[in-house]
Amino acid sequence: MNNRMYDDLSEDYDRFVNWEQRLKMELPFLLRHLPHGRVLDAACATGWHAIALAQQGFQTAGADLSPQMIAVARRNAQAAGVALPFEVAGFGDLARAFAASLPFDGLICLGNSLPHLLTPQDLARALEDFAACLRPGGTLILQNRNFDAVLARGERWMEPQAFRKGRKTWLYLRFYDFLPEGLIRFNMVRLTRERTGWTQRVTSTVLRPLRMAEVVEALREAGFEVLETYGSMEAGGAPFDAQTSGNSIVVARKA
Repeated sequence: MNNRMYDDLSEDYDRFVNWEQRLKMELPFLLRHLPHGRVLDAACATGWHAIALAQQGFQTAGADLSPQMIAVARRNAQAAGVALPFEVAGFGDLARAFAASLPFDGLICLGNSLPHLLTPQDLARALEDFAACLRPGGTLILQNRNFDAVLARGERWMEPQAFRKGRKTWLYLRFYDFLPEGLIRFNMVRLTRERTGWTQRVTSTVLRPLRMAEVVEALREAGFEVLETYGSMEAGGAPFDAQTSGNSIVVARKA
């Protein structure tokens, strides 16, 4: 994973994501599927899923590989009046980072985070780490982009995002470059308008597009039982359709 991209994005992330809208859509789904208890948010970014679950009575913790994202998450939790641990830790290191707190009842990994793992071996190691963090019967929820559809249609561009405050405007444009070795370069263009005009910044990282079938098989090999698959968390969860769904969501249980 390109830490520099996400360290650099940390101060923009809560402008880029409309958290009020996103949590309104996703929180009911998470509350429906997560066992009430202790939940770890892996790749938590600025921490809002963990904070929202804590406000619903869960004992939550968050981890991210980006130190700057974790710094923002800690500020967000303090501003929200919630006390919860955030640690700088990436996939494969979660059980070590939270050794004193294990096991968790649930673990979530949202926001297209797993595709940052660039080999099948890295994915297997991450899922084994998730399993090590969970109690037997614990719940795992994964949310990735539906790369079955992206690859089939060659979809390069994603919906632009905008944010305004006072006289300042931010625009966020995201697009993929399809690389010869089967990987994808994820690019983000950030445009900022102030009184003096527009400035721009471009950052990129490489992803390995994960198809649903690969994720399901890797979960089974890591000792998980796949319970359900979805294409969206909206309205309690829409069925997964490889051709049309926007997301690839899996709810699994540790054996």
